Amino acid sequence: MTEQRITSRKNPLLQQVRKLLSSRKAREEAGLFAAEGTKLLAEAVRWYPGLDTVILSDGVEAAVPDTVRLIRVPEDVMVSLSPMESPQGALFLCRLPPKKRFTPEKGSLLLDGIQDPGNLGTILRTADALDVNVTLLEGCADPYSHKVVRASMGAVFRKEIVQAGWAEVKAACAAGGIPVAVTALSSRATDLRQADLKQMAVVIGSEGQGVRREILEAADSELIIPMNPRCESLNAAVAATIVMWQMKQ
Repeated sequence: MTEQRITSRKNPLLQQVRKLLSSRKAREEAGLFAAEGTKLLAEAVRWYPGLDTVILSDGVEAAVPDTVRLIRVPEDVMVSLSPMESPQGALFLCRLPPKKRFTPEKGSLLLDGIQDPGNLGTILRTADALDVNVTLLEGCADPYSHKVVRASMGAVFRKEIVQAGWAEVKAACAAGGIPVAVTALSSRATDLRQADLKQMAVVIGSEGQGVRREILEAADSELIIPMNPRCESLNAAVAATIVMWQMKQ
């Protein structure tokens, strides 16, 4: 494996890394995404076939496949690149996976407008642990932003992520005989413990607005997570975790 050294912060590759870290459009145009950290790098090496380039600061060691480009930079250059306050000394680029067509499945999760990277990453991490398939509907954060990748603890490297529009998802679920349920604070909602979630696709709504009205009106049923009456709602990632856990019961 050939190791290249870069010392200039204005190097075109390093400028591209900055763009990939900050812009979804840049990621989609380049077909690449960037992530940070030695532990995440180890997960990518183990699980992700699209690892493309690894950038290490001086003194940091990592197992890098011979097929992957390795770049060395001074520590101060890494500090200027890293989105972290305390960089671990490893940044890496991965190729975006080919888009996967939505296939309806029983016992799956649909995310509607989950915009907080921490919530989305936590949901993907939990879905990986519980082996639940997740589809991202419109309005969700980019699953390949460095914040989501970090919050997922590498789940994006281990599990395929599907992104699809609601119209396509609803039509496919209807054709496949899979009822779609939404989580909602409604008098019509059924206690999710009384529903057979293994047979459904369940929608979790956005942090601020909940499930879109368009989806609420088209859903086959509504579910509610029982909680203390004085509590208005749950964090989206917590609600998703409860739903996924119940799916496995």
